[in-house]
Amino acid sequence: MKITVVFCCLVASASLQAENNITSTARERYFDVVRASIEASAKVMPAEKYSFRLTPGQRTFAEWLVHSIERNYRDCAVLRSEPTQPGERQAASLAEKAEVSKALKASFDYCAAALETMDDQKAAASPRVSYAYLHVIVHSNEIYGNLVGYLRASGIVPPSTASRAEEKGKKK
Repeated sequence: MKITVVFCCLVASASLQAENNITSTARERYFDVVRASIEASAKVMPAEKYSFRLTPGQRTFAEWLVHSIERNYRDCAVLRSEPTQPGERQAASLAEKAEVSKALKASFDYCAAALETMDDQKAAASPRVSYAYLHVIVHSNEIYGNLVGYLRASGIVPPSTASRAEEKGKKK
C-alpha cells in the first residue's frame, strides 16, 4: 500500500511537469542503464567463472543472472497482464555462459517491451502493478550490485566503472 501511495504522489507531481515523466525517465535512466550493465557483466565474466561463489553460502555468478531472469519474467508478466512465462520456469536449469546470457537478454527484451507500454497512469493503476514496475528496476540494481563484487573479486572492472572511466578519458 505504501509503495502505491508514494508512486501516486510522484505521478501527481510529475504530471504537472510532463506527461509520463516518471515512467519514461525511470526506463531511460535506470532500467536501460542497469540492463546494459547486467548484460555486459554476463559478457565480460569468463565462462569458467560462472560457477564462482564469493563465499560458500552465496549464489554463483550464474545463479545471480538466473535470479535476474526469473524476476524479470515474473515482474514483467504482471506489467503485461500475462501468466507466468516459460522463460521463468526454464531459467532454473541454466548454468552455462552461452545459455544464461541468451536467456538473460530475452528476459530483458521481454521487460523492455512491457516498459514501453507503461505510462504513469498504468504504473500507478494498482499496488501489484506499482510494485512490479518499481521492483524490476530496483531489484535489477540490487542484482548488479552483487555482480560487481563477483567481477572485482575476479579481477574484472565492472562495466559501469569501465564506461565512466572511458567517458572521463574522452573529456581530457
